[in-house]
Amino acid sequence: MTEKPRAADPVESGSTPGGSATAGQSAGEQPRVVIRDNRKISKSEVPAAADAGADTPAEGLVEDAEIVVDEIEVEAASVDGPPVVDAPAQPVEGGAPPAAAPLGAELEALRAELDERTRDLQRVTAEYANYRKRVDRDRSLVQEQATGSVLAALLPILDDLDRAREHGDLVGPFGTVAEQLTTALGKFGLSAFGEQGDPFDPTRHEAVAHQTSADVTEPTCVQVMRRGYQLGERLLRPAMVAVADPE
Repeated sequence: MTEKPRAADPVESGSTPGGSATAGQSAGEQPRVVIRDNRKISKSEVPAAADAGADTPAEGLVEDAEIVVDEIEVEAASVDGPPVVDAPAQPVEGGAPPAAAPLGAELEALRAELDERTRDLQRVTAEYANYRKRVDRDRSLVQEQATGSVLAALLPILDDLDRAREHGDLVGPFGTVAEQLTTALGKFGLSAFGEQGDPFDPTRHEAVAHQTSADVTEPTCVQVMRRGYQLGERLLRPAMVAVADPE
């Protein structure tokens, strides 16, 4: 018994308008299942099957028939379906995640900027500290100069008081006022120097007379004609003295 070639399946032949099974589906339709019917029909009994009634099946018409679901075509996704979400990038084995490199570079840039700002702040702080020291030093210098100018103007009065003291005239209420004035000026840092017997110091003494003496072993102030004054470490006026040199 020979086999008649099987007719093309209407479902597979594209009898449905729109072409193939997958092409004919519209957005939102259910997945389409294609069923193929593999039948073996006897060539000699084909007419009998044709003459037989529609309701009575022909005996021996189908020698071997089976319905095989051998292909399922499901459209992957419809047009109106949910959006496709890409899977997250997996880190490379043995390495950092893909986003680690940009984050590391940004972190290094932030650290470099922080170091630069820190150095700027330290430099500004040091400059401000130096500025304050300079201002304080200048202020102290200006104050000392102003005080020195006032005290220098009072030195002739102190010289008159010294001469009055040497002659014994600085007594009574006048002597008390002189002592109070000397004490008040001392609170501003004024101090007198130059006494008989002091070693001669050319930076602090002004020698107006020289003589020799066997009683001295070095240049010595033997007579003080006018005492010297200094304000702190600043020399206001040198002492005027007579110096005796060793023989």
